[in-house]
Amino acid sequence: MKPTGKRQKLIGAALLAIGLASPALAQTAGLAYISNQNNGINVLDLATLEPIGSFAVGAKGPRGIGVTADGKYLVTANKDDANVSIIDLATRQVVHHVKIGKNPEFVRVLGDRAFVTYEPSSKGGPPPKPGAAPAAHDDDDDDDLVPARIAIIDIKKGKLLKEITSGPETEGIEFTPDGKRMIVTNEADNTITMHDIASGKLLKTVPTGKYGQRPRGIKVSPDGKRYVTTLEFGDKFLVLDAKLKPLRTVDTGKTPYGIAFDRAGQRIFVAASRENTLQVFDAGSYAKIKDIPSGERCWHFTFTPDDKQLLLTCGRSDEVIVIDTTTLEVTKRIANKGMPWGIVTYPKAFGSLDQP
Repeated sequence: MKPTGKRQKLIGAALLAIGLASPALAQTAGLAYISNQNNGINVLDLATLEPIGSFAVGAKGPRGIGVTADGKYLVTANKDDANVSIIDLATRQVVHHVKIGKNPEFVRVLGDRAFVTYEPSSKGGPPPKPGAAPAAHDDDDDDDLVPARIAIIDIKKGKLLKEITSGPETEGIEFTPDGKRMIVTNEADNTITMHDIASGKLLKTVPTGKYGQRPRGIKVSPDGKRYVTTLEFGDKFLVLDAKLKPLRTVDTGKTPYGIAFDRAGQRIFVAASRENTLQVFDAGSYAKIKDIPSGERCWHFTFTPDDKQLLLTCGRSDEVIVIDTTTLEVTKRIANKGMPWGIVTYPKAFGSLDQP
């Protein structure tokens, strides 16, 4: 039966609603969301690699960013507002602001919960440790030895569920493959700690000082058998086994930050932020495969959902750099004003801030 005019309008409205609710359907290649410390969120169409819009999340200062598995919500940590924004991606409107504490920074999404690091009290940048270099990142205002907190937030309800006390200046979050434990990096006391998510209990502490100072990014391998963490002041990354036993270090460029395996677990990518380089290593031998020249202060990156390209956010050169993951060559530079900090995609992809 041929649809009537009224029926055609209803069908069109339904299709429009589906497209709005699911960006992956509206854009077959997906979308990337970029957090900007001096702006809001920029949106990139992965089919064309062109910017297609932006939206605000409150005051300036979104850094950490995460997306839910169904693509319905985006979560940002807002430094200037000391809160977390939950954005409905169908309308690109903030539906919840969750107050947590000063200096929220890192976001990871697990199911319907967001895990967000913050400092309960911030008074200024950390004083250098004896023998340590000056602060290697420009935008921190953490206290040096005050234990950080990890806020666990119900995304759908916009409600703070509980907090877990971690180490001073918690910078990175990863989960064990079973999703029951959380592993975090703590810059100020040079430790990696493991916590039970249900109880919040501290299960293990791994000192990293003898390998290198200020652990930052941390990622688990796709097979769950290894973890890698960048040591910002050590110019290295540290390899640990599934039980967090340190195995070895690998030399990197200056002040490595974001780190991730590719989907196959065959290569490790590291953003050496003050080397202005993205470095690629063999995940078996740990031999360096290539140094890819980037922009200035590139902190985080993501693969595209099809794994064919990598998108690197460079805060001090205000750009997103596109890298072909087969040739490991830069194929495009996308201007992105506002000091881009982090980037995630939907459909979800592997990267320094997220994984499927």
